[in-house]
Amino acid sequence: MSRRSRLKLDGIPIHLIQRGNNRNACFYADEDYQFYLESLDGYCHDEKVKVHAYVLMTNHVHILVTPTDGNGPSRVMKRLGQRYVQYINRTYRRTGSLWEGRFRSSLVGEENYFLACHRYIELNPVRANMVSHPAEYQ
Repeated sequence: MSRRSRLKLDGIPIHLIQRGNNRNACFYADEDYQFYLESLDGYCHDEKVKVHAYVLMTNHVHILVTPTDGNGPSRVMKRLGQRYVQYINRTYRRTGSLWEGRFRSSLVGEENYFLACHRYIELNPVRANMVSHPAEYQ
């Protein structure tokens, strides 16, 4: 059976979640977080995806974005996932999958949900960073 298509809408915020395989760590050192963030920034810039908030936990990530093109987040996550896994496998001399399948995504259509999602991401305990103010949501 083929996987279900994602609902993609231009200009609608999306909450992205990607988990480590078997809930194992995805980040091992400060340099790993930095590499992931630099890659995320570059790919989001390329795909015209605005990042509102993110948190990088040791075994998963949450990212709140708004794409100009509804396909942008999928392209970002594909490129990011591939590049980051190659980096981790090369750096730590490991092989195999790092991520637990496809990333998950949820459309964030309502302003209240956007604010709640932003708050949830911001209040996560590890590596939480807010890159823009939620008042910018329109």
